[in-house]
This record gives sequence, structure tokens and C-alpha cells, in this order.
Amino acid sequence: MTTTQPATGPTTSNWPPGLPRSLDYPEVPVGSILRAAVRRWADRTAFIQHDLPLSFTELGARAHAVAGWLADHGIGRGDVVALHIPNCRQYPPLYFGIMLSGATFSPTNPLLPAADLAAQLTDAGVTALITWDQVLPLVRPALAATPVRTVIVTGDAHASDFAARLDIAEGDVDAAELLNGDPTDRHLDSTVDVGADLAHLAYTGGTTGVSKGVELPHRNVIINVLQSVCWSNGALPQLDEHGDVTVRQVCSTDEYPTPLGTGRIINLTPWFHAMGAVGYLNGMVMSGTTVIIHTRFDPAKYVEDMARYEVTSIGGAPPIFVALLQVPGFTSGDWSSVRGVASGAAPLPVTLIERLQALLPNATIGEGYGLTEVTMVATSNPSFRSGTRKPGTVGVPVFDTEISIRSLDGGAPLPQGERGEVCIRGPQVMRGYAHRPEATAESIDADGWFHTGDVGILDEDGYLSIVDRTKDMLLYKGYNVFPRELEEILFGVPGVAGAAVVGRPDEEAGELPVAYVVRKSDDAGAALTKDSVLEVVNDKVTHYKRLRDVVFIEAIPVSAAGKVLKRELAAREREKVGG
Repeated sequence: MTTTQPATGPTTSNWPPGLPRSLDYPEVPVGSILRAAVRRWADRTAFIQHDLPLSFTELGARAHAVAGWLADHGIGRGDVVALHIPNCRQYPPLYFGIMLSGATFSPTNPLLPAADLAAQLTDAGVTALITWDQVLPLVRPALAATPVRTVIVTGDAHASDFAARLDIAEGDVDAAELLNGDPTDRHLDSTVDVGADLAHLAYTGGTTGVSKGVELPHRNVIINVLQSVCWSNGALPQLDEHGDVTVRQVCSTDEYPTPLGTGRIINLTPWFHAMGAVGYLNGMVMSGTTVIIHTRFDPAKYVEDMARYEVTSIGGAPPIFVALLQVPGFTSGDWSSVRGVASGAAPLPVTLIERLQALLPNATIGEGYGLTEVTMVATSNPSFRSGTRKPGTVGVPVFDTEISIRSLDGGAPLPQGERGEVCIRGPQVMRGYAHRPEATAESIDADGWFHTGDVGILDEDGYLSIVDRTKDMLLYKGYNVFPRELEEILFGVPGVAGAAVVGRPDEEAGELPVAYVVRKSDDAGAALTKDSVLEVVNDKVTHYKRLRDVVFIEAIPVSAAGKVLKRELAAREREKVGG
């Protein structure tokens, strides 16, 4: 870990005791994580849903069965398979089956509108789609225009019984065929080039709302999983007797009181997000953690399962913690088993940290920072008990990672304490954006620095604070919302002369998308109402992108150069909520 600013101060305890600043990363494919975990953790429960456990042994068998089915149907190295399903008990074996087959995993949000899904599948070159039975009727009409040749269907029935048969259309494949096949490990990924072959082709939005494919070779995923697991557990990478990758805990249990293979956590983070696939799927499997799957956030049920399973850590975006604090059972419960709280996706208010710490006396509470373009994580507050966690910061760079704060004008490095664009360099930085060499060149400079578009400050101890975004992106409950996409729809509404979308601060959601609209001076403009605008826009976008309010205004403020002054509109929203 280095920065372009002066070195970390000697009085701050920010590095795992006894661990080096650089790790050795083995050249193995992602499937190696599963193989080592199956041997190491065996009959320990890996995942639980509907009170049904899935052991590491069974996870391995089901994943090899999936890989074998894919291979037998001509799907393997060089092919892209999209997983278009919510978190469920069959997700891990389907994901690892794709990895073991040598194919590329492309995560997709099951709530994507059909047109957006079709565009993503086409851009990724997806030939096999694993989708959810309840959403298939909505997306099927769009599939004809994509390269998808094989449609595999799963559903909640498989979460309860992997052998359940679904009522599917002729030509589709029941996922039970994949999950119940021959469990033999055929080492189909033995020819994978870990530095060149893509493990993940994950999609993220740009400032215009145009989704871009992030290319992540197997090496990237292995590296970032190890960076995360070793940082969180005081461990070092190692190969088991069969040459597969795992980790060895080397720091004391005084500093890391949850030994590997003993953790229990409830997961809400979608596995179609970077944090989900890398941290809460691969990371949990590598560390031998039991994951209780919740498909939706029910605060009361979450608290109930926290007690029932005596969870050792909790994690998620700030709105989750806000909601938990409203549950009487949470504020009155005994949570001495909880040793860690990890927050990401949005800033965690200091007052919220203080309230959580009072209820979770044995827990370390820290925030981290990352993006899909850096696989998942780049910085994190210390996880060890004696480490210094600075509220309001996202920690220090993890192993082999550099952070530089660059001028927003010329890109030159800035001194400590000055605000500028956050740039990241490390082995977890993406290879580039698929089919977009110009966008890649704009984001990754000749020296390998990825320019995030986020504005931050490094303090004298090397801790990073994210203070703004050069992009217009909003964060609603941890989801990225791109104003330009909503603005494009608004400009298509009859009667709208001008529009700009900004975020309204909200304690529970983070930011609520709010539209400022200028009416045309005609009948259509006169007919516009808040409800009519909301209906037109929100019918065209997925739930988390929906506008929450419409404010009619005489004119959109612009600069002398004609650029919309969104900061003025955002300031109005902050004033409304007293911020």
C-alpha cells in the first residue's frame, strides 16, 4: 500500500499487525477457491435459505454438475453466461459452475426492464441465460434480438428443492437438469488463462447512464478476494496440498476474534453487484463463513435471524442499519456475538456509528470503498480490534493498492488534505471496458491510474474520505442512479421544456431522485402535474431509479458556458431537509 502523498503517520495503527504491505497471489482460476473450500470446510454449512442448509461438500458437487452440463452443451471457455436471478440457495452452485466450466459470468439485475436487459445481453455477447421463472414472461419478447441461444430457468422452488421440476416452455431448460447432474470434477477450467480469460463481465453505468461492461480476468477476482479476506481476517494466501487457493490466519485471535471457519452472517447484498459476487460470495466461501440468505430486507426477520443464528458480523449499506435501529428487538437484544460491522455503498453518518457501537459493544465498525472497475474493494478501515477506525473515512488502501488525489483541472497530484479526484492503481484494476477502447483510455491513464470520478481527501495518516462526486451519479439505498437517464425520459414528456435531476438527502435511502422541471408555455405544459410526470417516468425505469418528487421551476440555472448548475439545485434540496 502506497500513496502519492506523504507516508502514513507513525502514531496511527492502520495496518494489520504482522502482515506485509504486499501479498503473493497464486496464478489460479476462480474455481480454485471453491475446490479448496470444499476440502477445508467439508460438511460445514455454507449457505442457508428457507431453513435449508447447503454444505460446502454439496455446494462443490452441485457446482461441478452445473459445469459438466454446460460443457456437454458446448458452453465453456470464451462463452458468456448471464445469471439473471436474485440471491437464492442455487445461486452459488450456478455461479461456481460457470467458473468451473471456464465460461465467463455476467451478472444481471433481475429487475432490469426488458429493453435494458436485451442491450446488456447483446453487448456482452451472452449465449446462455439463466433466468428467474417469475420474470421470464416479461423479458422473453426482448430475447429474440440478442445472441442468447440457451434459456435456463430457475425459481424459488429450486431454493427449497434442487430437484423440483418447473413448468417451463418448450425449448427452455429446467435448472434442475444442471444442479442434479454428474458431480465429478472434470477440471474443465484447467486450460483457463488466468490473466487473459474473463471471469466476470460486470456492467456498470456511466455518467450518461449508458451501461458499460467491466472486464475482470480470473487474476483480478482472485487478487481482490484475497485482498479482502486477508485484510478482514489477518491472514495470508496459501495453496493447499492440491494447489488450490485458500488463506492462513496468522494474526492473533485477540485482534481477530472470529477464527476462519466459524463466522456467520446474514447477506442482503445482491450477488449481481461487485460487492456481492466478490465479497459476499467468493469471500465468504474462502473464509468458511456460513451465509444466511435473505432475498429481501425485512428488518424484524433480520433481527430474528441475528439472534437465532448468533451471527458474528453484519454488513450492508447505511439504510439497513437505520432500519434495524427502528426494530425494538434490535435495541434490546444481546449482540455480544457480533464482532464486526462492515458498511459500504454510501457514507455512514457518525451519529449512526455511535448508536451502533453502543448496541454492539464487541464489534469493530468500519467502512470501505471500491467500484466495479477495481473488481470490488480498494480501501478499508482496519478490521483488527486495536486498529484506528476514523469515522467519516473509508479507510486506507489495502494490499498492493495506491491512492492518488489529482487536480480536477489538470490531473496533477495534490498535497495531503486537498480535495481532488480519487485515482486508484493496483492489480485489481479492471482490464478495461468491453468494446470501448476510448472509454478505457479516458478512465485508465498511461501509468495505470484508474480515474474514479469521485472527489476525495487523504489525511495525514493516509485515510481517504469521499466528499463529492464529479459524476452526477446518485446513490439510492446503495444502488447507482444516473440522472441523465431520467432526464432523457423527462425531455420526451410532452410539455417539458427543461429538466434536471438531483438527489435529495434522506437518512434511510441516502439520496432520493428529484426532478426539477420547466413547463412549456403551451397546453401540454399547462397540463403537467407532479403525478403525471412521475407516472410517465417511473413506468419506464426499475424501482430504485424512480423519481420521488417533481419540483416545477421557472428556469434551470446554467453557467455562462451553458452547463446546468446542479449544485444550486442540490443546495436547495439540502436546505429543505435542513442539511
